[in-house]
Amino acid sequence: MDLIERYGADSDEIPAALTEFVKARKFYDYKEHSRVGAKHGEFVTDEICDRFCVLGNAEQATEKLRELESIGVDQFNIYLMTHGQEETLAAYGERIIPQFTGVAA
Repeated sequence: MDLIERYGADSDEIPAALTEFVKARKFYDYKEHSRVGAKHGEFVTDEICDRFCVLGNAEQATEKLRELESIGVDQFNIYLMTHGQEETLAAYGERIIPQFTGVAA
């Protein structure tokens, strides 16, 4: 289930820009989500990644999460769909999440 299905297309919980983006992705294949060369690669632009994703090393992820926190975001998902899954999860559990007060890692 994706966020649109969970909260609804007209929900105040999801930015309209994200809802419109997701509506246009009917051909998106989640099985190919992080595969280099996937058909949907052109659809997921750098602008979309910058706007809706937390990417980079632990410091960059923390900076982006602080930015999101400052505008009211209080939850996010970690998708472990690429190489280095154990390292990514460890970085969040050990170095990123503990920097946020009141958050259980």
